[in-house]
Amino acid sequence: MGLAKDIGKRWEGGESIGEKIKKTFAKKEPIKYKLLMSNYKIRSMAARIEVQLERLKERDRALFERVVDAIIAKDNTRATMLANEIAEIRKAARQLAMVQVALEQISMRIETVVLLGDTFASLAPVLGVVRELRGLVRGLMPEFSYEMLELEESLREVVLETGEGIAAPVSEATYASPEARKILEEAKIVAEQRIKESFPALPTIPSASQEAAKSEAG
Repeated sequence: MGLAKDIGKRWEGGESIGEKIKKTFAKKEPIKYKLLMSNYKIRSMAARIEVQLERLKERDRALFERVVDAIIAKDNTRATMLANEIAEIRKAARQLAMVQVALEQISMRIETVVLLGDTFASLAPVLGVVRELRGLVRGLMPEFSYEMLELEESLREVVLETGEGIAAPVSEATYASPEARKILEEAKIVAEQRIKESFPALPTIPSASQEAAKSEAG
């Protein structure tokens, strides 16, 4: 139906949706520049997250060795305490990895937009993703929270400018769109896989009852 309407408008001499989008890009040259700058910021953030993830991996490796030493020394209380600390590190790493994957997905989407120009339809769901990521990094890398806010505002401006050409408003529904949720869910799955590949499984720490049973058997 939308395609027939579009063809009808062109037949009657009116502007098609595609022509409106092209006209918006022609009138507002900074749009491409804003997208390229946003993509540069996104890539920079993803690279800095990688550095932070490497630090967490190093800390995890050091604690992992101490857990093994504690188990060998039969100091299960210490082993459990260290294992809990590792669990917190991996939780933070999982969240950071999810943010990194989502940023990579946003970057690819922006690159596609720059090539094809379908800005509103492609970027509108990204607004909700960036807002969600801002909440995730607030407690992990506070300096990112402000950068994410700037990124969200910059992308929102682009979406608003291109949305004018097709009379498409940006509302709360735009932020909570099914596509935004899909991007986040996919990022979560990929991040989980990356963490599994990067962090070794913890050794089993014997419980007090298991140790007692072993002593009795010995």
